Amino acid sequence: MTSRYDDATLDAYSKDAARYSKEWLDQPPPNDLYALLEAHLVPQGTTAEIGCGNGRDAAWLADHGYEVSGFDASPALLAEARRLHPQIVFREATLPALAGIDERFDNVVCETVIMHLPVESIPLAVDNLRCLLRRNGVLYLSWRVTEGADTRQPDGRLYAAFEPKLVVDSLVDCAILLFEDVISASSGKRICRVIASRNAGGV
Repeated sequence: MTSRYDDATLDAYSKDAARYSKEWLDQPPPNDLYALLEAHLVPQGTTAEIGCGNGRDAAWLADHGYEVSGFDASPALLAEARRLHPQIVFREATLPALAGIDERFDNVVCETVIMHLPVESIPLAVDNLRCLLRRNGVLYLSWRVTEGADTRQPDGRLYAAFEPKLVVDSLVDCAILLFEDVISASSGKRICRVIASRNAGGV
């Protein structure tokens, strides 16, 4: 099992952070995502957004009463997040290891990030996301679906192909509250979503 992020993906986001940020802001609001968060997250709980990008979803969480911290592997994207949302704390942390995050949270949100990891890194990433939760904490995790073999975009970003079972089997001591395979209302891409509650072994 490897413990690395995909270097070419991180390089792509770092080189063109402002353009990606604009693309995300120009998309329709992800109201389907926000409805699920409102329905399932611990209300007003401490919340980590892992892979926060430009902070769009962290800002929504903060505006809806969650005590949120944003984490991303790209210093350039973190700079965009801090510029757009100076009231929120943003810190650097990289999947799958998430080294340097010592806190535990009521909620963890990771929206369309893990497909940028090499497939062999995904179980470790999911386990480390789970380990950020307090007992009875809630994890929202999604990824863009790639069928067949792994692909790379022209800019170098990796989109790993894997079965949902790889994620679900890594959610030990968790109850699955929701699983769905849908088209994102924001990006128009096919994504899978899992919402899980940590029901044992938390702190």
